Amino acid sequence: MEHFFHLKEHGTDIRTEVRAGLITFFAMVYILMVNAGMFSNPFGTGENPLGVSYGAIYIATALSAVIGTLLVGLLANLPLAMASGMGINAFFVYTVCIGFGFTYANALVLVLLDGLIFVVLTVTGLRRKIFDAIPLVVRSAIPVGIGLFIALLGLQNAGLIIADSSTGTALVSMNLFHQNWGQIMPCIVTIAALLFIAVLQKKQVKGAVLWGMTGASVLYYLLGLTVPGFYAGFQFHIVHPLDAFREFGSQAFGKVIREGFDFSAYIAAHGSGSFLLSLATGALAFCMVDMFDTLGTLYAACESGGLLTSEGEVPNMEKAMFSDAAATMIGSVCGTSTVTTFSESAAGVAEGGRTGLTSVVTACGFLAAMFLSPVAQFVPSCATAAVLIYVGVLMMESVKNIDWTSMESAVPAFLTMAMMPFAYNISYGIAFGMIAYVVVYSFTGKAKEIRIASWVIVLLFLAMLLLTH
Repeated sequence: MEHFFHLKEHGTDIRTEVRAGLITFFAMVYILMVNAGMFSNPFGTGENPLGVSYGAIYIATALSAVIGTLLVGLLANLPLAMASGMGINAFFVYTVCIGFGFTYANALVLVLLDGLIFVVLTVTGLRRKIFDAIPLVVRSAIPVGIGLFIALLGLQNAGLIIADSSTGTALVSMNLFHQNWGQIMPCIVTIAALLFIAVLQKKQVKGAVLWGMTGASVLYYLLGLTVPGFYAGFQFHIVHPLDAFREFGSQAFGKVIREGFDFSAYIAAHGSGSFLLSLATGALAFCMVDMFDTLGTLYAACESGGLLTSEGEVPNMEKAMFSDAAATMIGSVCGTSTVTTFSESAAGVAEGGRTGLTSVVTACGFLAAMFLSPVAQFVPSCATAAVLIYVGVLMMESVKNIDWTSMESAVPAFLTMAMMPFAYNISYGIAFGMIAYVVVYSFTGKAKEIRIASWVIVLLFLAMLLLTH
């Protein structure tokens, strides 16, 4: 392992890497359940418009996560993890399939094309040039925006932030006289776990995050004794995985090859013009979101862990991006939406993960989850939520690199950071930041400082926003 991963060179050891890999796995294992539920039951009413089962997508999501995470760990030697991306999976289900009217197999073709395009961009080096075209002020704001986005996910998973009809979101009521204790209890567990992690980290306790998450899980089940009906029907059982694998083989695996390229039903129903427009805008959206989610997450995760090179670049970036592109293609064959580098990778990096060994451990976690899904479900969302919020805290550090006294820096940086959590999408934050940067620089006598590639990116973002959103 020392020879392959260069542990000493990166200032780490096997124990730290294993701990970091487990942290990353538990921070992002929710994608298995969320993705499977979204594809099989998008409206929460039992309706299944995509014609694919929970078990089939569960296996597809887990398998693509295993392969993608192994690729980035073994090829790029980076402590990152991959899985079907949140946000882009919703676009796949609700916009491309339900909105546009493409079949599940048709939509997978767009994902396959996304991966093929990025393989070409990576091999030719164009994808690296695109990353270099993102100005420093936007790059500095990306980790902060992703940190806020991750923290929002954690707050929502814990039930602390809820939907509100008048304001959009609001703090959940914690009034014991008006609120059910069963709803307040997980929120208290999350807050307690976050503060516990902070105290342990301040005292430099090794594995502070893992201890905090473990403690939160124990506290959650202990406090469950005080919630009436909490344990009603609660039992541990291992679901036999063969049924899910059979569904995966018949409903998801290879569906894109067997049926995806047959668009005759769509053309008959909507016409050739509508088909071409929907195909072009859908492919554009997949490409843009995948590219900038990956670029943003790569930079943010590496920056938060001090993994950037002396030139401020992501190490082995070409190999990392190739891994992402290849994982997306593999994911389409498995039957799931775009596979991308997960923001939650920062949780493992924050715990000390520095090499691809962290990724290998995370991949092993997903491999085990394919057969022991109930085990992962016993880690409550309030426990992983505390980890996500804590990672959000850590990712605020790069905000100090932004010159807030200069509007040409402050406005693009602010829009980058704000739009990510508010729009619930990492790419939209980068889009608004890039557009603001080009506009402000153009009208303040600095148009010559804007790279041609930056102009191209802004035009693509405008096309994505105006034609696909």
